[in-house]
Amino acid sequence: MSAMLKKFLCWSSHLVACQRRLSFVSRMWYMKNLRQDDEACAAALATGHLFLFHRLAPLLRGHGAGSFTSPSLHYADVRSLLQALGADESLLKESVLIGCRDDQLAHFCLDVGHLDRASVENVCQGKFVDVKKSFLLLSGAEAPLVAKGQALLRWHQSNKFCGASGQPTWRNQAGSRRTCSASGEVYYPTMAPVVIVLVSDGRRCLLGRQASFPVGLYSALAGFCDVGESLEEALRREVAEEVGLEVDGVRYSSSQHWPHPRSSFMLACHAHVSPAHTQLSVDGSELQDARWFTLEQIDAALEAKAPPGAGPARADVAPWLPPKHAIARHLISEWAEGRRPREAARGDTPA
Repeated sequence: MSAMLKKFLCWSSHLVACQRRLSFVSRMWYMKNLRQDDEACAAALATGHLFLFHRLAPLLRGHGAGSFTSPSLHYADVRSLLQALGADESLLKESVLIGCRDDQLAHFCLDVGHLDRASVENVCQGKFVDVKKSFLLLSGAEAPLVAKGQALLRWHQSNKFCGASGQPTWRNQAGSRRTCSASGEVYYPTMAPVVIVLVSDGRRCLLGRQASFPVGLYSALAGFCDVGESLEEALRREVAEEVGLEVDGVRYSSSQHWPHPRSSFMLACHAHVSPAHTQLSVDGSELQDARWFTLEQIDAALEAKAPPGAGPARADVAPWLPPKHAIARHLISEWAEGRRPREAARGDTPA
């Protein structure tokens, strides 16, 4: 490759990176303006797209072979839908801003829970699906928008009155805040911090399951952070309470918004325990089961296309893992990627 070609490719790559940064900054400035300017937000809504919910269940549309999407409907189409079902068009003002595309086409969400569910599904050629189930059906790119939309709609439905004065609160057009009509106190959407941790003894990882999980599903341990706790303190406490292990090392991984059971902010970490102290003492009030899994079992689970059949869990069977866009799945994949080279070097990984 010539020096000139190398220079051109380097310059092209730099230009693409700069354009991406400028695109992101431009979108953030645009979103900030919409949150601050009610008139600008109303104008964006009139040309924007909406994701529909029915009593907090998102609208999904099948595309064959088990593929589902959360369709975004043009403002004019939603207005026609409301007209066709005899609903007041002013409902559109309850739409909440959730994002925008690079071309500044704004995305909103709207709950049409007061309309007949079957009628809306028929017109939209889709189905309203419980948000938990929807996360098993959607792609990774769409799931965050659905989670954000559901969380914001739920927050508005739960915060129509001021906690101090008892008086009604009113929202701005974007739905990014509510203000008390009496005191002027401003409220913003909140999230509950949750620590989620994948524990390892160096060669195995620890997964647990709650009784409410689907059959065969195991995941990383998780729990809410208490007031006054640091992330590390909350992590060590949860591991000690749920499985009776003492953590001796913590490494932060990443974070994610998660809509269950309310609006949660997941702080994901890896934790290490001593190989000499791995005996589990499972708290039955927190978990139905917890167990250690080898890399071989985790690799099989990562490749699984369907959950295991019904029946009691067995130690020799690979677990069914959370969906690919869940941060628990990210932690598990991250651990497996880190273990493979080490076990290959030891000659432990099966051919």
